[in-house]
Amino acid sequence: MIQAIILMLVLGAILGLGLGLANKFLAVKEDERIEHVTQLLPGYNCGSCGYPGCSGLAEALVNGKVKSVSTCRPSKADKKQEIVDYLNAAEGPNGEKVTVTL
Repeated sequence: MIQAIILMLVLGAILGLGLGLANKFLAVKEDERIEHVTQLLPGYNCGSCGYPGCSGLAEALVNGKVKSVSTCRPSKADKKQEIVDYLNAAEGPNGEKVTVTL
């Protein structure tokens, strides 16, 4: 009985260490600009832009698939300008910038 408990503890420690190392070396780093642009969008998730929610549009803007912030119709003009200013100034993880317009 004690031998089985020790075996399970050792096995749990080895698997936990493996998961910790996998988390460190295999982690996918997401572009923080996507989260920032998503927060600047109105959050209605209406789909009027042609993307499935505000996070989809934010990802398309950051990746350069959409060049105009005006595709988001419900967004206010000051927020649109804030998105344009942010994306034209902020660099991505590889140092690249995205140019978007109103």
